[in-house]
Parts: sequence; structure tokens; C-alpha cells
Amino acid sequence: MTVSSRIMIQKLGRVVVVDFIDAAIMDTLQIQQIADDLYYLVDEQDQKHLLLDFSSVKFLSSQTLGVMLKLHKKLTDRKGWLGICGLKQDLYKIFKLTRLDKFFNFYESEEEALRAVGI
Repeated sequence: MTVSSRIMIQKLGRVVVVDFIDAAIMDTLQIQQIADDLYYLVDEQDQKHLLLDFSSVKFLSSQTLGVMLKLHKKLTDRKGWLGICGLKQDLYKIFKLTRLDKFFNFYESEEEALRAVGI
């Protein structure tokens, strides 16, 4: 398991599971650091299957949604997959209201998401 200052990264088969350390993802510098780490996984390490585990996250900003959309595009361009699990109901409402729920694969748990991709 690899730990950056804002995320923990674990490779399970072909899927990279990303756990967020912070309960709130709101600060611009914090979000940029997370974005850099996620984009590095795709651009430099050629990872094509990412699962973002939001179990510990209680708050996130709209800037975070922008990072996730860009990450989704990067993975789609590479014929990859992006899953989201552990999202609190009030945070899921943000995706629903902004209609971003159509772009992502949502799962209740990490286990459910990994089963969905055959792991």
C-alpha cells in the first residue's frame, strides 16, 4: 500500500483502490495535490482501473467534482474504468443534482465494486 499525503493507494488485481485520508476535501491546495496524485496514476503509471473510496469523506467541494470529471475523461480515453464507493448519501445528492451521477459507477462498498469488475 502506498500513501501520499492525502490518499492511500492499494493495488488489488488490475484495480487501484484509492482511499481518501481527509474527512473534508475543500481546500484548493489539498484538491490540487489529490488531482496530481490521481492523474499521475493514470498518465505516468498507466493505471486504467481506479476505485475511489469515499468512506471517510464527509464534505467535498465542487472543485473536487471537476477533478473527478477530468479523471473520468482520462480513463474513458484509455478505455478504462472509474468506480466510486462508500459515498455518503448527502454527497451522492450532489452528484444527482448536478447530473454527474450519469458519468460514474457507484457502489455501496469496496467489495461490491471489486465484484462488479470480477475481482
